Amino acid sequence: LLRPPRQSDAAAIFERYAGDPEVGRYLAWPIHRTIDETRVFLEFSESEWERWPAGPYLITALADGALLGSTGLGFELPHRASTGYVLAKDALGRGIATEAVDAMQATASDAGVERLYALCHPDHRPSQRVLEKAGFELEGTLRRYCEFPNLEPGVAKDVLSYSCIF
Repeated sequence: LLRPPRQSDAAAIFERYAGDPEVGRYLAWPIHRTIDETRVFLEFSESEWERWPAGPYLITALADGALLGSTGLGFELPHRASTGYVLAKDALGRGIATEAVDAMQATASDAGVERLYALCHPDHRPSQRVLEKAGFELEGTLRRYCEFPNLEPGVAKDVLSYSCIF
């Protein structure tokens, strides 16, 4: 299940994935060092939901509601948004990322997005496969475009750009 995050989710988000250096290795945002940083993310999330037709989502298990990770849409313009995902370690390899990306495609299309894109570290082959399975097309490499602060803080690295058009 997908749902918007709430302030009451701060501890679970921090413990399950946002504060985990291993999980955050290929993310474009720094792992959270304190739960207060997670609370700042939740404030940002609330502002995105106020401004746009969608925003960050939490991914929870159908059976018991356990937090598995997050996904979402990051709007740049009403017709252009980005997506991505992060999963707790025990949620990897179960098809959840592909389901999340599929759901974000449907959400983006319903919201009137014409171009949905995702950026991926060139060495992160599992994420490349998720995007390809979901029908995203590799557009190319954006050179020295994105920092991966959990790998090399302050250094712009190449990134793969994938997109789908509606």
